[in-house]
Amino acid sequence: MSLSDKIGAKVESLGGKAKESTGAATGNERLRREGQADQAKAGVKEAVENVKDAVGDAAGKVKNAFKKN
Repeated sequence: MSLSDKIGAKVESLGGKAKESTGAATGNERLRREGQADQAKAGVKEAVENVKDAVGDAAGKVKNAFKKN
């Protein structure tokens, strides 16, 4: 996961938490749900990037294993 992707997902998650908290404090259910949705979307982005990282790491290990032989 690139640094900019990590930062973007974290910012989106924090923004979602702020929306959710503001919505809860003001009784604005739409804003609260929107904040929850933003957090979920950020979580999915993080999960996808983590899978990409894991696949890249595994591919690198396989490549290195063949170089040793």
